Parts: sequence; structure tokens; C-alpha cells
Amino acid sequence: MKIITINLPEKYLEAIQTLNDLGVYPSRSEAIRTALGQFLGDELKMFENLDEETFRMLVRSNLKNRS
Repeated sequence: MKIITINLPEKYLEAIQTLNDLGVYPSRSEAIRTALGQFLGDELKMFENLDEETFRMLVRSNLKNRS
């Protein structure tokens, strides 16, 4: 596992800490990993459901917008 640094709004950090204090998650890191895993699962599922041509068009558009 890699260690990264992120900046969060104070409100997010307080919510994560509350979940940790309530014992919902054993640590703030675990809460963030869980949330990120769910987010990526949802996002990737969206891309997996696209037909190949639409996916390629989105990738090209995204690359063009980065330039």
C-alpha cells in the first residue's frame, strides 16, 4: 500500500472522524479507502457499460481537453 497526502474540506474530515469515533470504521484511512473504492467501482462500471466506440470518443475528448 502507498501513502498519499490529500487535502479535504474540514467538514469532510469531521464527518470521517465522527464515523471513526462511532466505530463504523477502525480508522480514517479505512473510511477513505472504502469511499474511494465505492466511487471507483461506480465510475468504472459506467465505463464498462459503454460500447467501444463511445468509450473511445470519451477518451479522445478527455485527452483533447487536457491539452
